[in-house]
Amino acid sequence: MDDSSEMCPGAGGGAVTVGVEEEYFLVRADTRAVVPVGPRVADRAAGELGDLVAREFTDLQVEVRTPPCATVDELHAQLVRLRRALAASAVAEGVRACPSGTPVIGSGTDVPVGDHDRYRVGVELFRSMMDDFAVCALHVHVFLPDREVAALTGNHLRVWLPLLVEMSANSPFHDGRDTGFASWRSVMRLRFPSLGPPPYVESFDDYRRTAVAMADVGGMSFADLPFWDIRPHPSLPTLEVRCMDVPADPGDSAAIAAIVRALVVTSARLVEHGDPGPRSSGELLRAAYWYATRDGWRGQGVDPLSGLMLSAPERGRRLVDHIGAALEELGDLERATAFFDRLAARGTGADRQRAAHRAGGLHAVVDDLVTCTTAPGSAPSPRTTGTRPGTSRAQAPV
Repeated sequence: MDDSSEMCPGAGGGAVTVGVEEEYFLVRADTRAVVPVGPRVADRAAGELGDLVAREFTDLQVEVRTPPCATVDELHAQLVRLRRALAASAVAEGVRACPSGTPVIGSGTDVPVGDHDRYRVGVELFRSMMDDFAVCALHVHVFLPDREVAALTGNHLRVWLPLLVEMSANSPFHDGRDTGFASWRSVMRLRFPSLGPPPYVESFDDYRRTAVAMADVGGMSFADLPFWDIRPHPSLPTLEVRCMDVPADPGDSAAIAAIVRALVVTSARLVEHGDPGPRSSGELLRAAYWYATRDGWRGQGVDPLSGLMLSAPERGRRLVDHIGAALEELGDLERATAFFDRLAARGTGADRQRAAHRAGGLHAVVDDLVTCTTAPGSAPSPRTTGTRPGTSRAQAPV
């Protein structure tokens, strides 16, 4: 439940710019448990990063925000820079920054909520549901200033949200135990009536009416700041997609941002040609979310284009085919296909965490994640590893 009002990826004079927010936990160097030093680390990092770093909903976390980027190469470089700067500030405060959707090792106490009036309103509304609500996400903003088009574009995007959950899953552990899920962060969010897939809407006014009605019955804190997984941002000229766990690898964050941008561009063009989007049942969509959170990239799910139950890799290939023209136009086709190749070769962040756990226990999980901020590496070059979907190595789940 963040406020990204300072970040404006659409500030590029009408270009289809993209920007992201990433959230990280702060962990002790000895016990690897989360620790409430987010405000201190954010304030220290602000000396170098300015408003590209911010406090978060809980004091266990900190957030970084890229500036608006015209290319995903630029976005990736910004993420690497931001992670390194934040990691240095964390070390200076005696802690480490950890990119995981949920705390691998908890603090042993209730979650300390940040000092913000809006956060306190959320606690008053949802009460004990907030006691353990500490989650870290990847949010992607794509420049789309027309609110009417943005609202209807969400109709097209919402059916792809379970696949985005699957490809970004990076929270199998929570407070020291394996949950049996690939994205426990998503499970925690789905218990709230105002988090999860947005409703199908007929117009932006319809979107607003639904948000007001939800706030009136106590289902969300503020109608002007809904926390659905897709939203025309209330103060920025962007469409924001919010369903993803924060990935371990910044290269994966960049690839997911490329896929989301192309999906927004493709969907907005469909809207402009008179297609208001598929009328998928909200109940079935939440059920698909649940299935995605459990099995991640190994799972089956409903293909939005055919209605068939297909593996995640097969749906990934169909997604790339669906948005391929936009990916190619934006220079991201090889990056996207390379990302799906990586998923086929080594799985998601959830698979990475479990592999580290098998090798060395919970401390090894945290240590491996920390290296992704202290020395964030570059993803394999999309120009050498990408293949066209259909011949991709991503044909079978790993």
